[in-house]
Amino acid sequence: MIRNLLSVGGFTLLSRLTGFLSLAMQSAIMGAGVVSDAFFIAQRLPNSFRSIFGEGAFNAAYIPCYAKALEQDGAEPAEEFAGEVYTLLLVSQIVLLALVWLFAPQFVGLLAPGLGDRPEKFALAVSLTRITFPYLLFMTLFALHMGTLNAHGRFALPAFAPNLMNLTVMAALAVAFLFPNAGYAASWGVTISGALELGLLMWGARRIGVLRGLRKPHWPRVREFFINLGPAVIGSASPQIAVFADTILSSMLADGGVSAISYAERLYQLPIGVIGIAAGTVLLPEMSRRIAAGDVDGAHQAQSRTMALTIALAAPFFIAFVTIPELIVAGLFMRGRFTAADAIAAGDVLAAYGGGLMALVLIASAKASFQSRGDTATPMKIALAALAVNVALKIVLFQPLGAVGLATGTSVQVWVNLGALLAIAIERGFVDFDRAFAKTLGATVVGCALLAMVAAFGRAPALAFGAHFGSQANLAALILLGAAGAVVYGAALAGALHLMGIKIGALRARVKRSPALV
Repeated sequence: MIRNLLSVGGFTLLSRLTGFLSLAMQSAIMGAGVVSDAFFIAQRLPNSFRSIFGEGAFNAAYIPCYAKALEQDGAEPAEEFAGEVYTLLLVSQIVLLALVWLFAPQFVGLLAPGLGDRPEKFALAVSLTRITFPYLLFMTLFALHMGTLNAHGRFALPAFAPNLMNLTVMAALAVAFLFPNAGYAASWGVTISGALELGLLMWGARRIGVLRGLRKPHWPRVREFFINLGPAVIGSASPQIAVFADTILSSMLADGGVSAISYAERLYQLPIGVIGIAAGTVLLPEMSRRIAAGDVDGAHQAQSRTMALTIALAAPFFIAFVTIPELIVAGLFMRGRFTAADAIAAGDVLAAYGGGLMALVLIASAKASFQSRGDTATPMKIALAALAVNVALKIVLFQPLGAVGLATGTSVQVWVNLGALLAIAIERGFVDFDRAFAKTLGATVVGCALLAMVAAFGRAPALAFGAHFGSQANLAALILLGAAGAVVYGAALAGALHLMGIKIGALRARVKRSPALV
């Protein structure tokens, strides 16, 4: 399982690197103004619906049902179930796409009311939304193929596919002179990339003989899926409602407010995608299979080891985001039309998001305690309670803190969500942390303390070194400081684990071969 986690994490890291190149290209060409704001708003609708109806809710309901059918009934009944879900998804997404095309101005008006007194910006956002929204149809069907491939132990291809989006958007931006502006070019790149990603996974599914075609739906076969899907949709909608609230409120800021949040959010999403989502992607089918087979202890051990590894890998990003956020943004994006003021604004938002990073990377693994048992209602209730806290904080903090207040509300929400998930899971016996988890947590704290010292005392020397590189001074300083921090953190973590008696190899050992890590 850990090999699959590292495989997914590795390919996701590659997609985040190509995503950074794409974002750097966007920032240089579009900057942080009218066009970039309109493009990010246009992306928000399909991406949010994708998170609600796609991987988030869909996988939570689909993977346990498909894994159960595969484990208990066999390949052909599982294939029939998947084909019936395929038909229902396709029809529902076509209907949704038609509605958004017809009522795009109303959708954008609800999402970004602050554009009401800026008609040119509003019209651009509407046009770009109509271009990007078909991406949702492709990505919802992508989620079905991804979940099916994951249930068969195929993780690499779905993890690689997002690279196609980044490469396609960059290719479109390279010929932006053929479009009215760069926002149109990037929007067409997004939609075309969705078709390419779906095509790649359809090819992968055909290779192993699954999802061979549509099937006429039968209620008895899909009943359990829909019973689980309802609460999962509501639970997945909770963070997306918070995102909608961010977009609504940030649209009332001056030009560039939406972009500051979007640039910071893209950086914040790097460890979430590479580590947190990768862990959840691998862990849910693993726990579902083991619980369906009656191996509860093996499921708990897999979860404990995955969460320990997640903490150790994500902690350096947390330290970086809260100690040197402006340097990160300036080093990566401050060129072309992206100014120093833009870097400071996005850096402040990144620091506020960073406060919730450790909770957010663990939420997918914590939800697996319930979802692997077919319980999507409990995570839904917890998510809704956390959402209420988030929205209340956004309303209170928006006026005095602006975009930083919106990000702070999100960070508090994810900690409330994680705390409640773990408390209930422990009370019900759905999670069992072993000694290796506690020791890994302690070793991570030691590494973080030393890494924070590197950030605090090494920033000035790094900037002095970077000054020799002219316009790339911030990037050079960031690379030097990052390299030094990586060495210090890696050495400290490995040394602390060794002193505590934890072997790195034990974290990668197969569950069924090693019943205990220490």
